[in-house]
Amino acid sequence: MKAGIVGLPNVGKSTLFNCLSNAKAQSANFPFCTIEPNIGVVNVPDQRLEKLEELVNPERVIPATVEIVDIAGLVKGASKGEGLGNQFLGNIRETDAILHVLRCFDNDNVVHVDGSVDPIRDKETIDMELQLKDLESVEKKLDKVKRAAKTGNKEAQKEEAVLIKLKDGLEAGTSVRAIEFSDDERLEFVKPLQLITDKPVMYVCNVDEAAAVEGNAYVEKVKEVVAHENAEVIFLAVGTEADITELETYEERQMFLEDLGLSEPGSAKLIRGAYKLLDLETYFTAGVKEVRAWTIPVGATAPQAAGVIHTDFEKGFIRAEVIAYDDYVQFGSEAKVKEAGRMRVEGKEYIVKDGDVMHFRFNV
Repeated sequence: MKAGIVGLPNVGKSTLFNCLSNAKAQSANFPFCTIEPNIGVVNVPDQRLEKLEELVNPERVIPATVEIVDIAGLVKGASKGEGLGNQFLGNIRETDAILHVLRCFDNDNVVHVDGSVDPIRDKETIDMELQLKDLESVEKKLDKVKRAAKTGNKEAQKEEAVLIKLKDGLEAGTSVRAIEFSDDERLEFVKPLQLITDKPVMYVCNVDEAAAVEGNAYVEKVKEVVAHENAEVIFLAVGTEADITELETYEERQMFLEDLGLSEPGSAKLIRGAYKLLDLETYFTAGVKEVRAWTIPVGATAPQAAGVIHTDFEKGFIRAEVIAYDDYVQFGSEAKVKEAGRMRVEGKEYIVKDGDVMHFRFNV
């Protein structure tokens, strides 16, 4: 599962990626590993993992991760191949969620590609290119489906109606995620198309240091404009975040954050937001050898969660021994949780809750 950073040139996209890639400088517990030049595996900051480490004192700690992809800057005409258009759109299609960086600061020393600062115009530029690419995909599919619908095929007629609605919405400048469909229509006809503007999006407003704590008028305008989209909006001072990562010690970084009035780097908030945007959650395993956060989709069953560790765990699943995170912290150890009768035994139908501490029993 990966989230792609998109935006116009010079809005702070690459600086943001570099901030995330320097997560090691922010906390020794959350290192970063590069897979290839524009893809990074970033560890998800989680205070629960730190607390479990404190209680268990294991040999090693392994956090959850999310992949972040720095995608080439977009220009007008990308849907027709302008600039790095085809590469950009190919890369973004391969991601599961979009982090859309918008410039929300004034600085005459940083040239804007369109000559002035206007995050709403910038958003519309990128939206239009993505919508045009989706429109191209929808029209191709519609041509095929229409032929089947004309023969009286009921299923094809239902799909044709959905595709026409998609086409009309995209032509009107509406992203797919904001077009209303029933759950069945979305699952059966929209999702399989893998349209770019159907992906969940978080708008990342890049502000200056003065707006790092409370935002500014640009941010409020973005929130207002995207209210109908069911999208996340966060703001952070990307340049300031970059300065923080350059400081050598954890203590220096914390002092800098406190001076700004921040309790943690904005990049940590963004990483957790991306994890949530991807519809992911965490369960833990805790033992003296290892305390580890495991990533699962929201709604995963106990056998599916076991399968993340090893496919044999899912195939031979017998039961899960489950401790709620709050109970683990309250009683201080697995043994004391058992003594208090707070460990539960769950079967195959159990839906794992975010933060569960689990042991699996299986037989292969």
